[in-house]
Amino acid sequence: MPELPEVETIKNELLPYLIGHPVTGVILFWEGIVRQPSAEEFRSRLIGQRITEVARRGKYLILGLTSGEVLIVHLKMSGSLLLKPTSSEPNKFIRAILHLDGGTELYFRDPRKLGRMWLVEDKNSIVGKLGPEPLEADFSPEVLAQRLSKRTAPIKALLCDQSLVAGIGNMYADEALFSARIHPLRSGKSLSQQEVECLHSTIQQVLWSAINDKGASVDTYLRPGGELGTAQFQFKVAHRGGQPCPVCGTLLQRIPVRNRGSYFCPHCQPLK
Repeated sequence: MPELPEVETIKNELLPYLIGHPVTGVILFWEGIVRQPSAEEFRSRLIGQRITEVARRGKYLILGLTSGEVLIVHLKMSGSLLLKPTSSEPNKFIRAILHLDGGTELYFRDPRKLGRMWLVEDKNSIVGKLGPEPLEADFSPEVLAQRLSKRTAPIKALLCDQSLVAGIGNMYADEALFSARIHPLRSGKSLSQQEVECLHSTIQQVLWSAINDKGASVDTYLRPGGELGTAQFQFKVAHRGGQPCPVCGTLLQRIPVRNRGSYFCPHCQPLK
């Protein structure tokens, strides 16, 4: 699933192509991709609107419109947003196309049909329950400590809980926990102040590094121009089960944590 660095990359790379441009047409090859309103109303309300903002909240992409409404997109497990010229032919996995002026088209590609779009007046009706943004100034070690202080769930599951912190998923939770030398099964409340401060730092370091590398293409993630991200080449543990730890050489393990595959080093991340 595209996580914060992937959606941030998509936002950054779409922004110069979308800002100020009107939507001139909408094609829905699969109407189930629109969750709100109806597909017919979605088309009629969106066509003619100019895009005024391209933003991100957690794993959601948010397009501001001249009417004050917002178009919200979640790529889920396999979605991509691709910029294509009008001469391009859609492949079988394209679920929707937004036509823009100047001959530009924005394709929503989604092999697994899990992605969703909403056209709403209030963005908080969709993203209002998300936790703080981990790269914003108000996400401090104290905020993280307070949110973990009474939680008995495994820290890996908590980092992936979008109501606790927005945007972190499997890959970057594994990487941050490895860098902080914290076992994924440790409970949130078991972390010391020093461990929370270290985890806060590694979360930000891992996310910024991945953004600089344009996200991680380990499965279906593509950048808007069709290019791959390269963040996966910097991974220390994520998706590297059975390979040697880059620090100590111990074979990395994969265990389930709340139905999520989690990668870690049993030597560098002991379960205390």
